[in-house]
Amino acid sequence: MPSQLPQDPIIRQLVMQARQSQLSRRHLLQGAGIGATALALAACAPAGSSGPKPVADTSDSDKTLTWSNWPAYIDEDADGNYPTLVAFEDQTGIKVEYKIDIDDNNTYYGTIKDQLALGQATGADTFCLTDWMIARLIRFGYVQDLDAANIPNKKNLAPALLNPDYDPGRAKSLPWQNGFAGLAWNTEQVPGGLREVNDLWDPKLKGKVTVLSEMRDTMGLILLSQGVDISKADWGTDEFAAAIAVLEKQVQDGQISGIKGNEYMQDFVSGDAIAAIAWSGDITVLNAEAGYEKWKFALPASGGTLWGDVFVVPMGSPRKKNAETLMNYYYEPEVAAEVAAWVNYITPVVGAQAVAAEKYPEIADNQLIFPSEETLSNAHIFRGLDSADDQAFNAEFQRVQLGA
Repeated sequence: MPSQLPQDPIIRQLVMQARQSQLSRRHLLQGAGIGATALALAACAPAGSSGPKPVADTSDSDKTLTWSNWPAYIDEDADGNYPTLVAFEDQTGIKVEYKIDIDDNNTYYGTIKDQLALGQATGADTFCLTDWMIARLIRFGYVQDLDAANIPNKKNLAPALLNPDYDPGRAKSLPWQNGFAGLAWNTEQVPGGLREVNDLWDPKLKGKVTVLSEMRDTMGLILLSQGVDISKADWGTDEFAAAIAVLEKQVQDGQISGIKGNEYMQDFVSGDAIAAIAWSGDITVLNAEAGYEKWKFALPASGGTLWGDVFVVPMGSPRKKNAETLMNYYYEPEVAAEVAAWVNYITPVVGAQAVAAEKYPEIADNQLIFPSEETLSNAHIFRGLDSADDQAFNAEFQRVQLGA
């Protein structure tokens, strides 16, 4: 008999609300035309520019803030309010416009790239894009330095996330949420489970396997399975070519039925897919809907990927201190635990798990939300890519995706 998940009605209601959203945090590119255009836009830095200068900060006299984020990525009540955000406004007097207007890194960048390059207002004082896109923005000089004095709760940042190669010491960025990409399977249809990426190529699974349309996650897992440490700088086009050849073969042979964003969840529910390269938070949501552990998620023995969505303040924002105050608030362990109970991704805040153990015991031991050091040691952040590799790798991946 399948093991039962905790049945706390509040937690289940929150998880169900997230599941029912038509767009999730990890909704990605669809369609060749928009994909190719967006990739070209995102990879090109302005020629001959060292980046714009920050505008004057008016936070002390202007108690407003606009925050852009992904769908289903903050706690929400039945009336469509965001309880932690309401509490922040009451506590600080800063009025927040919360905009759910990010559904893809490249397309969002495409809508604000001109303003970023000129140091003009983008329509958001802070936004949370994925770490690889944040690396680009930092490289182009598009985001402001953060004032650590305004973010004393930065001390609660998990040490493993403090020194990414694109922003050592987090001088310009601060994580919002993190998640894993790894292996997932239907426990009833794949009772033996999956241990390695190569297990997906078992003939018994032919036509029932999906992989993610996020290049860094799917290719990251395949590269790791070939012994490449994707977090290091000592690999490049040769290693990527070997990995893309594996993906292309499995697509051409019909082993892989699709290269998809979050819509793979529907394939799991319908039975069209029974094994996948998947995102951790999605599996938590699917199991909560099923009421038992129908799907299992695990990092491959060779390693999974760890991605993160990250706060930054663009150069054109005149309310940096307000944004820093917001970041500081969400680094309170009590607040971080409340958000984690709703979004089902990894909180970057040390201390949130202890709060969850008291207030949300149903999630406190979930390795997909509060991973141990051992679990984190088997997750790898895809290294930063320069513009040439970024364009080349994405073009190859998209070529294979179009043939899937």
